[in-house]
Amino acid sequence: MDFGVVLQTDPPAREVVRLMKAAEDCGFGYGWTFDSVVLWQEPFVIYSQILAATSAMTVGPMVTSPGTRDWSVLASLFATLNDMFGNRTVCGIGRGDSAHRVIGKRPSTLATVRDAMHAIKELAEGREVVLGDTPVRIPWVRGGRLEMWMAGYGPKALQLAGEHADGFILQCADPAIAEWTIGSVREAARAAGRDPAGITICVAAPAYVGDDLPHQRDQLRWFGGMVGNHVADLVARYGESGLVPHELTDYIRERQGYDYAHHGKAGNPSTDFVPDEIVDRFCLTGPAGAHVARLQELAALGVDQFAVYLMHDQREQTLHAYGEQIIGKLG
Repeated sequence: MDFGVVLQTDPPAREVVRLMKAAEDCGFGYGWTFDSVVLWQEPFVIYSQILAATSAMTVGPMVTSPGTRDWSVLASLFATLNDMFGNRTVCGIGRGDSAHRVIGKRPSTLATVRDAMHAIKELAEGREVVLGDTPVRIPWVRGGRLEMWMAGYGPKALQLAGEHADGFILQCADPAIAEWTIGSVREAARAAGRDPAGITICVAAPAYVGDDLPHQRDQLRWFGGMVGNHVADLVARYGESGLVPHELTDYIRERQGYDYAHHGKAGNPSTDFVPDEIVDRFCLTGPAGAHVARLQELAALGVDQFAVYLMHDQREQTLHAYGEQIIGKLG
């Protein structure tokens, strides 16, 4: 199993770079960031510094969206970093949550995500696409490679990931939800004539190593709120018909609203509705042995990478605990 770390690009950017370098030293191979440039700083500027400070780490957004950046610009950003540092980027992409909503936009349609994945990958790898009515190719790309990993929860998003994406990102570490989503992605890949084993499976969730469970839960409750934004959209689309597992939908019944000013932060006051049970299921808490046990369960379901959201008050302690007590046991 590979390991990644997910950070917000809070200023100062040099602290993000420092933590990513520390993560690589602990055995993490992927460095991910949020991509909401109103709420945080511009990640692609910071990726250049992370790549320069590390030796092999792969970097990318978790996740970008097709509605806030021109697709040709995104492709050129990735292609430039790859040309400078040797194909060490990956593009996580989704419909758009915080990056869209803070500027008054709705999430993109799945059809738009599909078209964006194709266009960005083709351009970043030096091939021609048609944008609008215009054939476009980036002429200076030589030997570029860019994988497109799609994040999603709902049945149609999972189908799209299986049909078109190079990887699938599940932002939740609940094994029951992982089993359903991974199974759906793989079945869609088979139906489309693709090799299901060729799709990289990444589970991303907060992890906090320690013994004070009540404190850990309070620090990580924000994640249930973040996932709840996407679940609320699913319930609006599918209702409670059973198409989406109850493990993913039941807990948002008490959700009243969401303030993006506190998005992804410990102590988010918009997440009081998230019960302890959801924190325990969606996140990894407790001592190192509990993390190893959950990760082994996820690995048995086919998870290729676990990416740690590191938004809590013991970031470096958790990084070092993973490096010293956990990563080596999942190799």
